[in-house]
Amino acid sequence: MAQQERSARTRAAILKAGAEVFAELGFAGASVSKITRRANLTLGALYFHFESKEELAREIVRSQPELVTRSMAAGVQGAVDVTVAWATQLREDPLLLAGARLVMDQEYFVCDEAGNSYRQWAEVLQPFLREASENGELRPDVEVRSLAQLLVNACTGAQMNAQLDSGRKDLPDRIRQMWVLLLPLIASEECAGRVIETLRYDESASLPDGVNRT
Repeated sequence: MAQQERSARTRAAILKAGAEVFAELGFAGASVSKITRRANLTLGALYFHFESKEELAREIVRSQPELVTRSMAAGVQGAVDVTVAWATQLREDPLLLAGARLVMDQEYFVCDEAGNSYRQWAEVLQPFLREASENGELRPDVEVRSLAQLLVNACTGAQMNAQLDSGRKDLPDRIRQMWVLLLPLIASEECAGRVIETLRYDESASLPDGVNRT
């Protein structure tokens, strides 16, 4: 195996192990020794790739948006698709789970605004919302930056409550419900109706056979 390939695999193993430990124990409860034991690697291997636990946590947070399947849709539908994809993938992806836990601990390791998870996700949503505004999908008085921040705050709160109530099993449904309630307030009547219809279809399609949602 080439040295570059071995290095990439080692880095990926450290990220995965770090994500699992951070997700379970939070930033304060995690340690480099716990992470290296989980990865079955030496401390030297970890410090070759990351200078500290803080740097590893920053990298996990920084990588969050790259992990979520990006929608091919535009405008409001694109923003909806990204948030639902995040909610769905979060339930199984260790790096996204770690990100959800580390969001609450960012005061310990985020050194600048560029590494702030809230800002990152707002920047993911803003191009979709800006396009929606330019195409007349949003109401004229809706400010794109403020809406992006509101959506990030709402999604963060939804995942925290879903963790307490269901272990995040119902998080995608919570995000769909959030949009169903919000869309009539921020979007044109035509856009709101169209997107809500897709949300309700997706919600019904995700149910087990023979189960009806009232």
